[in-house]
Amino acid sequence: MITDDACATEDDWFKSGYSSAQGDDCVEVAVTEQAVHVRDSKDVSRPAFAVGREGRGRFLRHVVRE
Repeated sequence: MITDDACATEDDWFKSGYSSAQGDDCVEVAVTEQAVHVRDSKDVSRPAFAVGREGRGRFLRHVVRE
């Protein structure tokens, strides 16, 4: 897992189209050339984490199962 989110700019972040109108309890995602970055939408000051592109499929399959 990549933990440095410096490669994602503020303009890169987005929420799912399935988010509620209030946008509560969501994660935001930023897709860059190097990785897929994930952060808490309720507190964007907390550190984000990133998964390398080769590992994003495994990560997403794990999240969907949980």
